[in-house]
Amino acid sequence: MDNGASSYRRFLNGEEGAFEEIMLKYRDGLTFFIGGFVRDIMTAEDIAIDVFTYLLLNPKKYDFSVSLKTYLYMLGRSRALDHLRSRKRRMTVDISELENELADRESLEDSVLADERSRAVNRALGALPEKMRTVLYLIYFEELSYEETARVMKLNRKQVDNLLYRAKARFRLIIGEEGVQWI
Repeated sequence: MDNGASSYRRFLNGEEGAFEEIMLKYRDGLTFFIGGFVRDIMTAEDIAIDVFTYLLLNPKKYDFSVSLKTYLYMLGRSRALDHLRSRKRRMTVDISELENELADRESLEDSVLADERSRAVNRALGALPEKMRTVLYLIYFEELSYEETARVMKLNRKQVDNLLYRAKARFRLIIGEEGVQWI
């Protein structure tokens, strides 16, 4: 399975369409991952574009020791946390912007989460603490390995294992409280 490194190598060798392949392959997942941190799809898209711009402008920074996907998610997590830190310092929001943002988020969620089971999973994930939500998302939705997840989250493999165990237990508890019937 291609981890994106071959496309990046082709880009480094001058093939124009290779970088577009990388963006098409990873943009949506990266944006959704970043959105889990910043809770704003527009900001998540901006940060994702920043990550791809960094990759484009700093070709020597990626050393191929990890998969390109893992590298992108590491950059995305770092930039999302930086954004949250800077936002914490200047926390002023116009109420009309907040109403528009909530309306945009609801319409996006309605289009993405088509059935009730997906909504229940999304609510349960939203109720989890950030680290638990992140580990579940990376392992099960993005299908990263434990080692790749550990690198993205800046933990060791055993910490990821323990965190995943606790996250799954809490997730089951939350889903059980909602009364969702699993087939």
